[in-house]
Amino acid sequence: MVPEPRAMIFDLYRGTTHDGPGLRSTVFFKGCPLACRWCHNPEGIAFTQRVWWEAHKCIGCLSCRAACPTGANRPREEGVFIDDAACVRCGACVSACPSRALSFVAREWGLSELVREVLKDRHYYGQFGGGVTASGGEALAQHSFVAAFFRELKREGVHTALDTSGYAPREALEAVLPFTDCVLYDVKLLDDGRHRRLTGKSNRLILQNLEVLGGEIRSGRARCELWIRTPLIPGATADAENLSAIGAYLAGALGDAVSRWELCAFNNACIGKYRRLGLPWEYEDIPLLGREEAARLREAALSAGFDESRLAVTGILASGEA
Repeated sequence: MVPEPRAMIFDLYRGTTHDGPGLRSTVFFKGCPLACRWCHNPEGIAFTQRVWWEAHKCIGCLSCRAACPTGANRPREEGVFIDDAACVRCGACVSACPSRALSFVAREWGLSELVREVLKDRHYYGQFGGGVTASGGEALAQHSFVAAFFRELKREGVHTALDTSGYAPREALEAVLPFTDCVLYDVKLLDDGRHRRLTGKSNRLILQNLEVLGGEIRSGRARCELWIRTPLIPGATADAENLSAIGAYLAGALGDAVSRWELCAFNNACIGKYRRLGLPWEYEDIPLLGREEAARLREAALSAGFDESRLAVTGILASGEA
């Protein structure tokens, strides 16, 4: 008997409105080949399990330190620090913590279990034009599971969306695409040198896969929408030169294959995740994007001829929502 596919998942959000059309459930798959310096899901980067610590639950008893067989749990002024290099993911500290301040960041799900879980919200998908989104981390890093997951959802009549950085083998994208209704595809930086410096990887594979995807959509072989997403990160992606270059590229290389281009405003709501992991974050003190700056960046994105009707600024701005 063939064992059921299983996947490592670090979160499942219900009722999201920013991960594709309508009201959605978003499944976050663990592991990402990129290391974006502004990453909003740092717990999803590593492919291995991790333990994190929540300060508001901790009673300072240090039961975790006594239980740890490798000395990975270390007290410090801010609370408990877990040395990831020394941690063997045995879960002894998690079990020993009386206040549940320590927990694993992810858990393994079987295919049928996950399908049952997201189908609990089937009524809302139909009522509000939504569905299920596979995100991450990088969903294509677990592409065999995602393809099987989406195949089951399509059998149930559920809309599917793939949220991807595009940094994956072409065959991974091709495995998932037949069961995908919408692809949310990140284009962060067009300059390869800046992309390497700020994400740890070249963007060549990302752009190659994107052009293949665009060709599949234009030919009709892929029957899905393509949404491009660019995060507006101060000092990294949020400058006129980058957005103008991306706009020119999208208008020239992809044209009408792109249904929507989202400029996603920066926010620092993820700082709590870095603290739970005991990690510094260089964007901690960066303020929200202001409306005037967002308008300026939008104009830069349109300057190279991208269709204005397909461009949107999304997310929370300094003076309210976009």
